[in-house]
Amino acid sequence: MKLEQIYTGCLAHAAYYLESNGEAAIFDPLREVQPYLDLAAKNKSSIKYVFETHFHADFVSGHLDLAAKTGAKIVYGPTAKPAFDAIVAVDGELFKVGDCFVKAIHTPGHTLESTTYLLIDENGGVHGIISGDTLFIGDVGRPDLAQHVIAELTEEKLAGMLYDSLRNKIMPLNDELIVYPNHGAGSACGKKMSKETSDTLGHQKKVNYALDPSLTKEAFIKVLLDGLMPPPGYFPSNVLMNIRGYESIDEVYNKGLQALSVEAFEAATNETKALIIDTRKAEDFAHGFIEGSMNIGLEGSFAQWVGEMVRDIKQNILLITEPGKEKEAITRLSRVGYDGAIGYLDGGFYAWVAAGKPIAKIHRINADEFAFEYTSNPLIIDVRKKSEYDSEHIIDAVNIPLNTLSKNLAQIPKDKPFIIHCAGGYRSMVAASILYAGGWRQFTEVRGGFADIAKTEVPKTNFVSPTTLL
Repeated sequence: MKLEQIYTGCLAHAAYYLESNGEAAIFDPLREVQPYLDLAAKNKSSIKYVFETHFHADFVSGHLDLAAKTGAKIVYGPTAKPAFDAIVAVDGELFKVGDCFVKAIHTPGHTLESTTYLLIDENGGVHGIISGDTLFIGDVGRPDLAQHVIAELTEEKLAGMLYDSLRNKIMPLNDELIVYPNHGAGSACGKKMSKETSDTLGHQKKVNYALDPSLTKEAFIKVLLDGLMPPPGYFPSNVLMNIRGYESIDEVYNKGLQALSVEAFEAATNETKALIIDTRKAEDFAHGFIEGSMNIGLEGSFAQWVGEMVRDIKQNILLITEPGKEKEAITRLSRVGYDGAIGYLDGGFYAWVAAGKPIAKIHRINADEFAFEYTSNPLIIDVRKKSEYDSEHIIDAVNIPLNTLSKNLAQIPKDKPFIIHCAGGYRSMVAASILYAGGWRQFTEVRGGFADIAKTEVPKTNFVSPTTLL
């Protein structure tokens, strides 16, 4: 039996490739399926099953394209009701892959259909569990997502189910089993996920707070729900796409990989009211950009921030990328269900400049310049997460987390200057691009963000001030 974890850092996502004696199975695949097809071809194996641990919220799975291209059967756990042909397993059902077996263990809690898959090798020995969002390394899945699709599935009900699943289905398993979760640190599907992407179940029983045997169900529910931040706005749309189906990734590429001349790009912007997303680095964007465009850099958590900042998942999108990065941008958009890319600027931003078209710029300063500006007591807006702000922040800075920016625009003055920063300059440039497009002009953004500011003599505190905006 061969098992390979395929980890995608920008989504903190893990898919799995299982192979035995010429047959393979894929667990929780991403939207673009070619890497899985290539892996199976390389190993001279045919993909027999696509196992889904649950209907995912943070990404659109590649189950439908993978099944269409290979003839593989899609498998979900008990209670799942997909709108397409799939096997809905019964609790304890065995699936043969080559000479090994995959056992479906129904573990509701993160969602109603959540299922953990026990891997049994060719000799009948248990190897590990592919736990989806039921059990992470250092954490467990949040129980509040399903209620955004099915209202009566409250977070308290699901948290109680998760407690029972962990105590009755997971914790009795062998300590030597390897836990293979669907996500690692950086995912919004949990609170305290480790950077490690696998561990023994025995070690998790010792260090994972959710597996503490002394926790009562009531205490478990309380600790699990405590401090749980609202999920990103695109999550419910992704769940519905995974349940109902979606456009083939091939069609998404065909539509999005349209190289547009400057004139055609300008016409498309006017005719379709498309959003221009500029995926270049923050520094490059600051030096020049098309007015009205939003900067979300590919080098960061691009897909997640698109999901946070672009409210309409069906929004038409025009792309500006570094030449050669167009397909990567479309792929990463499609992973979170944004299939509306209708083309990209051929030649990138440099073509726009060469055509003599007007450009805008963002005023940027470094940390030392910020320290000088601070002496004049300017308005400072910190767009980091509240938890980052609470940990340490500049005295009198106003906290408006980036994902709440659209709700707090009325709090930001247009008639007086202010300075905006985040941790390193990525999120603050996203905010700066949105503010510029909305008509704000009297602001400055800090290159290097709080990481550089912290090295200066600017007064800082970890006291939660009343200027925090919720």
